[in-house]
Amino acid sequence: MRCTGTLSRGIRAPIIREGDDARSIVVQSVLTACREENFTLKDKDILGVTEALVARAQGNYAGLDDIANDIRQKFPAGHIGVVFPILSRNRFSMLLAGIAQGARRTTVLLSYPADEVGNPLITREALLDAGMGLDSFMTEHDFCARFGNPAHPFTGINYIEYYKSMGDNIDIVFSNDMRDILRYTSDVLCADIHTRHMTKRILQKAGARTVLGLDDILTEPINNSGYNPMYGLLGSNMATEEKVKLFPQGCQEFVDGIAADLFQATGKKVEVMVYGDGAFKDPAAGIWELADPVVSPGYTTGLSGTPNELKLKYLADTKFESLSGEALRRAMTDFIAGKGGDLRENALSQGTTPRRLHDILGSLCDLMSGSGDKGTPIVLVQGYFDDYSSN
Repeated sequence: MRCTGTLSRGIRAPIIREGDDARSIVVQSVLTACREENFTLKDKDILGVTEALVARAQGNYAGLDDIANDIRQKFPAGHIGVVFPILSRNRFSMLLAGIAQGARRTTVLLSYPADEVGNPLITREALLDAGMGLDSFMTEHDFCARFGNPAHPFTGINYIEYYKSMGDNIDIVFSNDMRDILRYTSDVLCADIHTRHMTKRILQKAGARTVLGLDDILTEPINNSGYNPMYGLLGSNMATEEKVKLFPQGCQEFVDGIAADLFQATGKKVEVMVYGDGAFKDPAAGIWELADPVVSPGYTTGLSGTPNELKLKYLADTKFESLSGEALRRAMTDFIAGKGGDLRENALSQGTTPRRLHDILGSLCDLMSGSGDKGTPIVLVQGYFDDYSSN
């Protein structure tokens, strides 16, 4: 009798450098792990590869000058309104430095009390104590008069001061209405991630002259820089004090190639994905982890769709409420393996929230690999597609 379900393994790999053959390194790392630690690949196993490994091998980097040059080309008037950036040293500070370098003047509109992914600018309690709702427009003077100079509760950073330090031509204002940026300029760069399409539409309808997003900057190379044709600067991370690592390109070809190589080496059909930030929210901090534009920029076809899962506890409390122990296990196994009729349909309807497979599995991979020194940029997930009746 099988006693375990889904199993995840972090697979160690060498440090990837620009120009390395990432596809070959991933395949050999997995095969070596199988051989050295005595496990085998199976059909429908899932292999996740972190986006950073792919982008580093591609050398997909851009410098501040590259960002500034593209900004100058796309915003020739010189005064740019930057709307709804997230509060992040790693994710946005370098981008803001490059944007400000390419502009004559930069007005940044911050949302409050938190950014798009939940990083708090002020607490909701502070907002209530000030007798305010979410519909006020504030200058920096107004904001500081009401709330002082608040620091992020986890990083200790005052993001107002920090973002202003990214250039000597940066002003900051506060509102939850993106149209308030039009008080200052009609040329707008939308810096939000998951709401960017809505933000662009509203600003265009409100009469803005130029409306672009971070996904429209560095969509092609500037002086041999890195670029991303689909996401531009979205999904980038600070690499050094002078450059950022962009989201990887060509991920579909990459994952399909690894799947083909593993099939040739083992005869097993393994699903493969590239993963970035997992889509989960910290229950204590209220911060949503997903600062990348998508969890997975590339995945094989078996990772499309949503899970088709039965709610086992629903069955245990309805059809099989009189059974227990081994009798209950056998009955559940037989039911899942068979048709089950209307009750089976009811159990399916009571199943888990229908998140996409590649979002769920990318989140699992991100949690497994972590962002520290585990040295496992590859994650192997086995048994995910099995069910309770699997032997």
